[in-house]
Amino acid sequence: MKTSDNNMSRKDFIRNSALAMAGLTLIPNMMAASPFLDEKNVSAKGKLSLKNVRLETGFEYEEGEVSATKTDLFYVEIENGKISKIAPNQPDAKGIDAKGLLMLPAFKDMHIHLDKTFYGDKWQAVRKRTGGVKGMIELEQKMLPEMLENSTFKAEKMIELLQSKGTSFARSHVNIEPTSKLQSLKNLQKALDHKKKGFGAELVAFPQHGVFYTDSAPYLKEAAKMDIDFIGGVDPFNVDGNIEKVMDFTVQLALDHKKGIDIHLHETGDSGLKTVEYLINKVNENPILKGKTYLSHCFILAKLDEKKQEEIAEKLADAKIGIVSTIPFGRLIMPIPTLYKHNVTVLTGNDSIVDHWNTFGTGSVLQKANLMAQLYGYSTEYLLSRSLKLATGNILPLDDKGTQQWPKTGDNADFVLLNASCSAEAVSRISNVESLVHQGNVVF
Repeated sequence: MKTSDNNMSRKDFIRNSALAMAGLTLIPNMMAASPFLDEKNVSAKGKLSLKNVRLETGFEYEEGEVSATKTDLFYVEIENGKISKIAPNQPDAKGIDAKGLLMLPAFKDMHIHLDKTFYGDKWQAVRKRTGGVKGMIELEQKMLPEMLENSTFKAEKMIELLQSKGTSFARSHVNIEPTSKLQSLKNLQKALDHKKKGFGAELVAFPQHGVFYTDSAPYLKEAAKMDIDFIGGVDPFNVDGNIEKVMDFTVQLALDHKKGIDIHLHETGDSGLKTVEYLINKVNENPILKGKTYLSHCFILAKLDEKKQEEIAEKLADAKIGIVSTIPFGRLIMPIPTLYKHNVTVLTGNDSIVDHWNTFGTGSVLQKANLMAQLYGYSTEYLLSRSLKLATGNILPLDDKGTQQWPKTGDNADFVLLNASCSAEAVSRISNVESLVHQGNVVF
């Protein structure tokens, strides 16, 4: 949303973005903030009609190479949170005028910590770290009691930031350890409940302070009985000193409670590779975990030689273990093209946004897709259009041959409207998100 177009400060925008959560009946403040939404065109019965919506329809080719993306204008109806009709454009129909803005799938942030952030509070940059990961654990033990006092409010502010960047779904890790116990989880669940009309989430019970290094196991067992989706973990060798003990506990807890697994793995030495291989073996022994298991960061992959990268990528694909990469750069350029080559599921997220771990973080996963495209030279129309999938959780408007596959009648009404001519331009220019709709609810 271009706040400059309507003399609206960013603070006002973030505050007002929460006001549309009550459904489709938008209030006057939001009308001023929107470039095209018109209150008289929005039905209070959960129906929404949009005209002049730009959708991608195919590729144009020159000498066998994709040279451009074809688009056309359409008329789209939404009812009960689903796309109920896609028809040729009806410029004279009653409905919201999308003014030729491009409709793309809503974005998904698949690795973030909504439960602990400075965002929404006073600015703080990261301070000098001492003592490695265990020094950070000690720091957190001191900081968390105060952070928990307003963590619900700050989580809501962070959700509003994500929404302003086109994200309507996140996988959030949430601290489960002896300092927070289950309070961080409960506080975040309150925030998510407040925002549920415009935002969805899945939660990972995350033993940030180790499973056994601090006695987090009893709290993880309690959290596993609650409304969470994944059992998490972090650097089993560096933190707990025992790969097998930690991974066996994590896998068994996931099996016992029918949860997925998502492990933070920053280790770049032998222990990192051993952890990856051990998890692959455990998932192959328990096939019910295939497609439900992820390694976040997994920086060890960047340190392997090309032959070993290919071997591990093939094994990850066979075990249906996904990689959630924050797209690091510098000395840790991940082998994402190799992962794609072997059909490994690759997701991304902002991780920490302005907290004691990380000063940076814009809230935009479209920026992550842009960074990936720059790092790997994905600069053609075709490769830029494919890069969009990193931001959308692997949903693309066109398949690899240029056949339209999204949106379809019956799809969830989760989409963004951007000021871009096509998805390739959206990735290349990190195009401005003008509106977000989640399950048929106009978020802003």
